[in-house]
Amino acid sequence: MLAAGAAPASAAAGADRPVVETDRGRVRGTAHGAYRTFEGIPYAAPPTGPLRWRLPQRAAPWPGVRDAGAPGARCVQLPAVGPGGPSGSEDCLYLNVTAPSSGGSGRPVMVWFHGGGFVNGAGDAYRAERPAVQGGVVVVTVNYRLGIFGLFGHPSLGGAPDFAIADQQAALRWVRSNATRFGGDPSDVTLFGESAGGLSVCAHLTSPASASLFRRAVLQSGSCSTSMPPRSLLPTQARYEPFVPEPRTVADGVAAASGLGCDRPEPAAVLECLRGKEAAALATPELMMRFSLVSYGDGNRVLPEEPRRALEGGRFHRVPVIEGVNRDEMRIFLAQGLGAFPVPDAAAYRARVEQSFGAAAVPAVEAQYPVAAYPTPALAWAAVLSDASFICPALRDGRAMARHVPVYAYRFSDRDAPNFTGLPEVPGFPYGASHGLELPYLFTMDAALTAPQRALSRRMTADWTAFARTGRLPAWPRSDSAEGVLSLAPGPGGIHPVNGPAEHHCAFWDARWP
Repeated sequence: MLAAGAAPASAAAGADRPVVETDRGRVRGTAHGAYRTFEGIPYAAPPTGPLRWRLPQRAAPWPGVRDAGAPGARCVQLPAVGPGGPSGSEDCLYLNVTAPSSGGSGRPVMVWFHGGGFVNGAGDAYRAERPAVQGGVVVVTVNYRLGIFGLFGHPSLGGAPDFAIADQQAALRWVRSNATRFGGDPSDVTLFGESAGGLSVCAHLTSPASASLFRRAVLQSGSCSTSMPPRSLLPTQARYEPFVPEPRTVADGVAAASGLGCDRPEPAAVLECLRGKEAAALATPELMMRFSLVSYGDGNRVLPEEPRRALEGGRFHRVPVIEGVNRDEMRIFLAQGLGAFPVPDAAAYRARVEQSFGAAAVPAVEAQYPVAAYPTPALAWAAVLSDASFICPALRDGRAMARHVPVYAYRFSDRDAPNFTGLPEVPGFPYGASHGLELPYLFTMDAALTAPQRALSRRMTADWTAFARTGRLPAWPRSDSAEGVLSLAPGPGGIHPVNGPAEHHCAFWDARWP
């Protein structure tokens, strides 16, 4: 059975339980010395029953004081690691606020959108005391609808309304109404997010409906141009594109409704049938994954245009941007399929290149990424995928935006970063600076950092929060210079500028892929 949503409760007043008045009622948080937290605050009405697959509605006001000492329910989702059924609740539109205890007002506000491929994750997984205390900012972490609950489309809905992104916009409107009450400046909001959270920030950069809701943006390992070639990880894998034309999602919705026994001649009857289904009947791996892509198209309120095309044409909100990647992005993804789909030798490497990019590309890819230059053929293939799928697309987007706004580019390069994910290590295939492994350097997570890594964490936290305060990073290289990417690694000399496009063969990829 899926978990129920968090219900309001009251608790005794005290110095360790501060109370703040929001626009919907009072909330009682928790004091932790140098910082305070207010968790599980509803920013929209529960999207349940008749509100399933509707745009977020305002949360109802509550009487008395609502307990905000624990996170609200996570949205219905698949397991992040390993087998298992769905968990979470449809009543999940909650956010969490972390703020310095030292009073004051007008602090920058940083709003975090979590990753998880739009099928798992939650705001409460990211403890934000480090940027709050060290950087003096107010941090808001957000839950948003996932999978079929957040990205479903159907003719009876008028298309694919991108409920997940609309939820985030509702959270940003909540911030605009309430930031002052927690010591923040509602006009000084920085969006930041990783993976699907980075893709979400991209959506807000190009969504007309997000205008005026933020002033700065940080995209971590999720750019508007992120994509993966077919059969890159498994033989049955299709090409991955996180942003897809709305008609594709709508057609998938028609097929899904039929498969669920809800094929009806009248559109309203289709929705009535679908809304009558238990959440567990919808939260299957097949349906959650099918509806994990953000839709765009004419008439789409959230995304009328493909985001990467919007960036190329200069049609995005004019705000300063940090655009970042990790040096070994694809290793953690590739590792999970190596047992069943190994890359043991040069012949297997060549076959993988052909399967993903075509026979004509094999000589050119081998010239750029010779197997002999890497410890193993599998690591050579991981380098190909990291550059083609994540690194060069992000740098390309950065150049497009830099024609109009300040852009700062980084590459997280700590190849000894701790693996906090719960995914097993693969002998002979180190994760290195893989996807998501920078997160413990910004948030308090279950990862032990060495002294040099803690120093890097302090520097990253200082830079992220300084950017939130001013929109400028004078110590970083200009993104349009030859060495316009700041490489971030621990130890002496670990932080230094690099020529990212040259090191990652981006001229080669920009001419060929996608």
